[in-house]
Amino acid sequence: MSSRLTEQEKQEIIRYLEQDQPLPEKYRFLLFEDKREVELVWNGKTNQVCRTVLPFQTIEQVDEPRAEKPSDTTMQMSLFDVDSRGRQLKGWTNKLIWGDNKLILSSLKNGPLREEIERQGGIKLIYIDPPFDVGADFSMDIEVGDETLTKKPNILEEIAYRDTWGKGADSFISMIYERLILMRDLLAEDGSIYVHCDSRVNSYIRLLLDEIFGNNNMINEIIWRRKGGTALGEMRHFSAAYDTLFIFSKSSEYTFNQIYTEASHEYIDSQFKYYDIDGRRYMINVMRSPSPRPNLKYNYKGYKTPPNGWAVPRSTMEKLDREGRLHFPDSKNKQIYKKIYLDEYQGQKANNLWVNIPTLKGTSSEIVGYPTQKPEALLERIIKASSNEGDLVADFFVGSGTTASVAEKLGRKWICSDLGKFAIHTTRKRMINVQRTLKKEGQGYRAFEILNLGKYERQHFVGVNPNLREEEQRQQLEEKERAFVDLILRAYQAQKTEGFTCFDGKKSGRLVAVGPINLPVTRLFVEEIILECRKKQITKVDILGFEFEMGLFPNVLDEARNKGIDIAPKNIPAEVFDKRAVEKNQVVFHDVAYIEVKPHITKRKKNQPPTVAVELTDFSVFYSQDSIQQAEADLGKKKSGSKVVVEKGQIVKVSKDKDGILKREQLTQNWTDWIDYWAVDFNFESKREIIRIQNEETGEWEEQWTGDFIFENEWQSFRTKKDRSLELHSVAYECVSGRRKIAVKVVDIFGNDTMTIVEVNL
Repeated sequence: MSSRLTEQEKQEIIRYLEQDQPLPEKYRFLLFEDKREVELVWNGKTNQVCRTVLPFQTIEQVDEPRAEKPSDTTMQMSLFDVDSRGRQLKGWTNKLIWGDNKLILSSLKNGPLREEIERQGGIKLIYIDPPFDVGADFSMDIEVGDETLTKKPNILEEIAYRDTWGKGADSFISMIYERLILMRDLLAEDGSIYVHCDSRVNSYIRLLLDEIFGNNNMINEIIWRRKGGTALGEMRHFSAAYDTLFIFSKSSEYTFNQIYTEASHEYIDSQFKYYDIDGRRYMINVMRSPSPRPNLKYNYKGYKTPPNGWAVPRSTMEKLDREGRLHFPDSKNKQIYKKIYLDEYQGQKANNLWVNIPTLKGTSSEIVGYPTQKPEALLERIIKASSNEGDLVADFFVGSGTTASVAEKLGRKWICSDLGKFAIHTTRKRMINVQRTLKKEGQGYRAFEILNLGKYERQHFVGVNPNLREEEQRQQLEEKERAFVDLILRAYQAQKTEGFTCFDGKKSGRLVAVGPINLPVTRLFVEEIILECRKKQITKVDILGFEFEMGLFPNVLDEARNKGIDIAPKNIPAEVFDKRAVEKNQVVFHDVAYIEVKPHITKRKKNQPPTVAVELTDFSVFYSQDSIQQAEADLGKKKSGSKVVVEKGQIVKVSKDKDGILKREQLTQNWTDWIDYWAVDFNFESKREIIRIQNEETGEWEEQWTGDFIFENEWQSFRTKKDRSLELHSVAYECVSGRRKIAVKVVDIFGNDTMTIVEVNL
């Protein structure tokens, strides 16, 4: 290194370091060997990637949709062994993972699941459609009766998508760069990746992919026409009608299956002449040698050789001749053609301009109500082209679940993830519908499981400056966390406390614990609270959180209650960040939702097993999103209009007519209006939830019971875009006599899940 620097340059570097100033850009190329002809540089760029390994906990398993009785195990895959309940016992189980995909990718790459992935041959294909519209509003439209409610993103989504990735191009590039490196490392050596983007970021994405995968591993740039027609109204630019798909491979060896598209009659008429023979129509095709293949100059049966030579060797010509696939003209001064029968014609070979994939329209049966949903035909082409049946494919921004749906239908295994709980729920419903369809058609299907990252570390969503030194970053993180806790305590009107490990404040004789700003409240978080309660004889606790880990309740609450501890989980509303609302004590912290169910037991006659059915009798929520008063104030400034708001567990439509009269209409007439989905596990606590933890001394992965159980989804009813009805009474399920626990899970229209357990004696 020193031989490339002059004495003056060395002294200049020392001076910059002594003054704690960054080195000029030229020294990056003088000091380091790693040079690139072209490189994308941005503020905060680093080649360091996340190496965190967190255990995956299985929250739910779905492999028998709507089993009507234990004997109704269907023909689920004949490849698998199933138990008496229809549970898949062997083979790969598809994965649907909720959480930050950076942590998911790192844990898949460096954790125990990597072994299982490698046994499947590795991930052969990754497709991602990241949120490249960094200024987008990640809201969802939810149907409530005949009205539509706009669901705002929760705090985790808001912080992740907008505050972290949406601060400008450099934050978006940093986010996707690190994840693309992890995806590359996770791909099989013969795997490939498709990255979906549009004109706002495709120039950045192309350079990132060149840098990470190498421009020699670029396979294609696909132009996909995502919409047709012409935009209405005047515009000062051409309307955007296409997106871009970049395809890169990990090495020179990768899967590619030729895709054919249906040829139009006009194309066939223009390219071929028709002949009829033996009642079968065929076309003739010139067998010239296409460039850059070497020309094959030889005479065949005395007929004229094409000017550029034959496209096939003599042995192939002889084989085609034996099969009757050659057309010999009436004169030997003419050349021989190959017969292509119309009923065997596969179509035109697909090129990199995809204009014939149907777009999703309002009447499409595929539509699930997710704003960034892509047509299944698009993913079908991708998955068919770059994977084979039985291969493992992945999507780490799964959204509406299109990748998982198509992969399952095409016989591929899959891993999909998303940060949004609503996306996970949408995909769960969609995949159950796929299972039901395959079952009805007599085809096999795989089980899938919903996973959580069971233990979280505090991440970078709080806005710590990445350019600071490690110790300064730690100090800034602690300061921001203290400020956050103080803000929540003020909004909750609680007094700050000292001397506790888990507790931050106290209110009305109850201690208060504040969950993290950037992550869900986890089982580990609650277990630490229970431990301190037992040590210090604390009996009443409020836990405040923006989000709670899937499947967390009611198990840990029952566990605490059995130890004499009353824990009340409460949702932190977004209004805590409204200074005026906090100052006026207008922030309301609502209890987590709860469920009421009623089991119906029928004891059969002698030698017949008893049955149990579950009736859903009540579901209470306490959400607020906006306020009626604010909606009326906003509408007061307009001539007319309407707005749907959520206040204290009720959905209300506020409208103003042309006469200026404000009206309120309550849309949630019944508690069932809040329910989107519910499911039953008729024998909860029959399957332990096991995670794998690395032994620090030996480095070996060891299995460990979390103390919880997996919800095995055996019966479910849910609303779809086309069918808004909901069954409130499950089937009568045959059971073995004895005591058992039945678990019931409800998912509300916002995608949040709540679970309750009832014990029955059959």
